[in-house]
Amino acid sequence: MSGQPNPRVGLFVTCLVDAIRPSIGFSAIQLLEEAGCRVEVPQAQTCCGQPALNSGDEKVAAALARQTIAAFEGLDYIVLPSGSCAGTIVHGYPDLLANDPVWAPRAEAMAAKTHEITSFLVDVMGFHTKGRRLEATATYHDSCAGLRELGIAAQPRALLAEVEGLQMRGLEGNDVCCGFGGTFCVKYSDISNAIVTEKAEAIERTEADLLLAGDLGCLMNMAGKLNRRGTRTRCFHTIEVLAGRADGPAIGEEG
Repeated sequence: MSGQPNPRVGLFVTCLVDAIRPSIGFSAIQLLEEAGCRVEVPQAQTCCGQPALNSGDEKVAAALARQTIAAFEGLDYIVLPSGSCAGTIVHGYPDLLANDPVWAPRAEAMAAKTHEITSFLVDVMGFHTKGRRLEATATYHDSCAGLRELGIAAQPRALLAEVEGLQMRGLEGNDVCCGFGGTFCVKYSDISNAIVTEKAEAIERTEADLLLAGDLGCLMNMAGKLNRRGTRTRCFHTIEVLAGRADGPAIGEEG
C-alpha cells in the first residue's frame, strides 16, 4: 500500500484508448482521483513502442521508450489501463536500454513505478469501490500480457466483486489468448480468427450480459467477433464498470 498520501500519478492513456475508446481514459482519471491521487496526463506522451518492439524494430522502440521516460519522469507513479503497454514499460524498456549508460538507470526507475491500473488501485492504493451498482451478469477474460507479464488476475476480480448487483460467471479458457496479439492478428489473420472463434463460443456458453477485460485491443477483437456472430454479450473495459460508466454504448457499438 502507498506510503504517501495523494501521490502524483501520470496517466499513460495508450494509443487505442485515445483513438478508439476515450471513455476508458476518463474512467481511469475518475478512479485514480477517487483513490486520492493527483492525476496528470503528460501531453508529450505518444506510443509506448510496443508495436515496434514486437515487430523487431528496436531502434524505433528505443526512441519511443526514451520519449516516454522523459515525459513521465518526476511523477510518483505511472499508471496505464492496459497490461500489454504496462508490460512493455516494465519489462521492455530496461531490456531495450540496458546498454545505454545514460538511459538504462532511467528505464529501470520508470519500470519500478509503473503499474496497470487495477493492480495499482488494489496493491498500491488499497482502493475499494463504493456506491457502485450494476444489475447484470458478467464474465472476465484475462489478457495475456497482464496475466503473464504482470500477474494481474485477482485485482480486477476483487474490485468487481464490490460492485453491487454484478454477478460474475466463470469463463472456460479465461486465461487463453483471444487471438489479438497486436500485429499478430494482421500477420496471421486465419489463425487469429480461429482462436477468437473458440473464445467467442466460450463466452456465449456463459450467457453473460457483459464481457470484461483489461486491454482494449483484446476487447475490440472479441467484440468484433461477437458482433459478427450476433451474440448479445456486450463488451466493456473493467474500469468502465468500476467507474459506473457501463450505461452507454459498449465497445463496437459507438458508431
